[in-house]
Amino acid sequence: MSLNRSEKQAVIDEVTGLAAKAQTLVMAEYRGITVADMTRLRSQARDKGVNLSVLKNTLARRAVAGSSFEALSDQMTGPLIYGFSVDAVAAAKVVSDFAKTNDKLVIRAGAISGKVLDVNGVKQLANIPSKEVLLAQVCGLLMSPMSRTAVVLGALAAKKGGASEASAPAAEAAAA
Repeated sequence: MSLNRSEKQAVIDEVTGLAAKAQTLVMAEYRGITVADMTRLRSQARDKGVNLSVLKNTLARRAVAGSSFEALSDQMTGPLIYGFSVDAVAAAKVVSDFAKTNDKLVIRAGAISGKVLDVNGVKQLANIPSKEVLLAQVCGLLMSPMSRTAVVLGALAAKKGGASEASAPAAEAAAA
């Protein structure tokens, strides 16, 4: 189905808006994927806050022109699905995890904050823990010295308390 000029402009405007908000773009070839698998991929992407779109490559090139994803324009060939995400790792994680279980989805390239990533770069980006996990790890690191100090002070208090309790009956026995 062919789009008229105003419909094409609407698609370009929508994708330009996505590209302006997104930190990451991941492109993957979807040739041979069943409708059921594609529906499952889209559902997983929605749950993670990733916008997946199947676009005409010429419209995608026009939409990313002037953005940090413009460097990927030369790789926009063939049947591609485009994954935009505000979270730096979400798009890479969704596409990479799905590609592990479905060999028909082939990761082609990606970009994060203007830096072009090859297939291995996208996979490495997918292995980075999510923002929530990283924040929890930082919080744990900050809490570690305080909790260790509390444990040491607690052990010292218990040792002092235990020593004075143990010496009290001996002092009473000596006095009697």
